[in-house]
Amino acid sequence: MPASPQPPSPIGVGIVGLSARRGWASTAHLPALRGLKGFEVRALSASSAESARQSAEKHGVAHHFGTAAELAASDAVDLVVVTVKVPDHREIVRSALAAGKAVLSEWPLGTGPAEAEELASLAAAHRLRTFTGLQARSAPVVRYLRDLVADGYLGEVLSTTLVADGRGWGAAFPEGGAYLLDRRSGANLLTIPFGHTLDALTMVLGDLDEVGAVTATRRRAIEDPHTGLVHRPDVPDQVVVGGVLSSGAVASVHYRGGRSRGTGFRWEINGTDGDLVVTGDHGHLQMGEYAVTGAHGTDTALGPLPVPEHYFEPELRELRGTTAYNVGAAYEQIRRDLTDGTSLVPDFAHAARHHRLLDRIERAAHRG
Repeated sequence: MPASPQPPSPIGVGIVGLSARRGWASTAHLPALRGLKGFEVRALSASSAESARQSAEKHGVAHHFGTAAELAASDAVDLVVVTVKVPDHREIVRSALAAGKAVLSEWPLGTGPAEAEELASLAAAHRLRTFTGLQARSAPVVRYLRDLVADGYLGEVLSTTLVADGRGWGAAFPEGGAYLLDRRSGANLLTIPFGHTLDALTMVLGDLDEVGAVTATRRRAIEDPHTGLVHRPDVPDQVVVGGVLSSGAVASVHYRGGRSRGTGFRWEINGTDGDLVVTGDHGHLQMGEYAVTGAHGTDTALGPLPVPEHYFEPELRELRGTTAYNVGAAYEQIRRDLTDGTSLVPDFAHAARHHRLLDRIERAAHRG
């Protein structure tokens, strides 16, 4: 009898920045990876060899390393996942590419377009698969919106308006979050919540071709609640962008630092034959729960449009409603990209283009 086909080997993952104490890697990446059959978390690195040992013991990971370069060199690792702060991305990604490994880097890819373009060029030269953590694109609600628009629910799109809170960049910041107030870090309101959401908006509605912008820093002194130190941010806590999409539709987006007592997130898309409205309690579209309502044709009022079940991954059922779900959905697409040769998840070249768009917005705001 012919031998039955063997299941493909799981993709060996090494996570740079998986801590024993806290962090995005432990709350989002690890649960997402362990909810899927196609991956195996085999290695981690942390800020020191001892920290890595403690983390490996806590999370049950076989291999631990004190440096990202050692992790990347391990034969157990097929995919290097970079989850550290943005200023550290460049050197870690370079070491992973030099080791010939596929790489998933959290967004932003670099501190600005120059670093992103360097890493994209290096990945292309090595002919390696790369992925960027713009997981709002993988969210069921965003994919559903894209299909509604593409299938003609709205007719021709005329305009879109989005207003949202950044949750951070308000009157306080989280423990260890002072770097979010420093422009040099590349991690701020413009690049993180606004950047994630703008990427999803362009996935649904097309590229932003013409750009005008205003940015402002309205909170000029913020006290660290843990130390009492006063920080003076040089990053915007107000971002307003107006422009024209490639379709000719007009776009308006306003992100506000902190939390509003009014609208946390509202995204309207208006067309010749219908309207769509997406609502939620904050502007991090990449990690929140959002509801869709719509009306078209002869409808006179908005009605609920639940996301159909086929947009969700069955293996990730237990993660629905958590911040890990969209990360897991992106990983499932990465699995298909690596095993089937598809290109579902944005790569470093896409990340470099998105960095350039954000840079255009900043320059438009500086021009006034």
